[in-house]
Amino acid sequence: MALAQTARPIEGAVATLGVSDRVQFLRKTYLHLGVALVAFAAVTAGMMRFMTETSLKFSAWALQGRWNWLMVLGMFMVVGYVAEKLARSNSSKGLQYLGLGIAVVAEGVLLQPMLWLVVLKFGNVEQFFNGADGGLGTGGKVILEAAVITIAIFVGLTVTVFTTKKDFSFMRGALGICTFAALGVIIASMIFGFHLGAIFSGLMILLMAGYVLYQTSLVMSVFPPSGYVAAALMLFSTIATLFWYVLRLMMELNRR
Repeated sequence: MALAQTARPIEGAVATLGVSDRVQFLRKTYLHLGVALVAFAAVTAGMMRFMTETSLKFSAWALQGRWNWLMVLGMFMVVGYVAEKLARSNSSKGLQYLGLGIAVVAEGVLLQPMLWLVVLKFGNVEQFFNGADGGLGTGGKVILEAAVITIAIFVGLTVTVFTTKKDFSFMRGALGICTFAALGVIIASMIFGFHLGAIFSGLMILLMAGYVLYQTSLVMSVFPPSGYVAAALMLFSTIATLFWYVLRLMMELNRR
């Protein structure tokens, strides 16, 4: 899930710096975010293309039952927590990069079952790798469309924060409550076997949009100048989760 961040001002935070220092911090943050997203796409696609058997075996195991999928979600949260702690390390920049790397690789692996569901729903494995339907295959086109929608949402909301300069840190409490509620619903669905449909996916997209607004405000005013790796990791986690639910929504809207 998206990584939360406290709204408590930090000594030496970006808001207290000169304009040039602030711009430099923001450039480093979004440069690292861009590199993380490219690496995430490479890891995810590379596993599907060059480690197909391993990817399919892991996906088949994850989708065998509700408890397996609950374990995948649990691993997702544990890895995110560990990666965040490493990225926030004040003692070593190397540990910060290790945290970001762990998050990129782990989320690329944990996304495999969802991607294979899309491929099989909107086509087949042979069509996906042979580049049918305009070079990507039907499943590949759906994944690409979901990626474009995700980036468009993120860019639009980020531009909104930067142009309006509105402080969205007041959303912290509401986002926390909604996140725990969503986790409760997800766990309940795994235990009792009810289906989370398009409405739930749409609500999760709105929740992630709220996190983008909130976290972008933190990047502008709260993070210390040395915290660009942690800031990039925080935003990356939210984008990856947003992409997950955009994919789910597209699958739900095209159920057959």
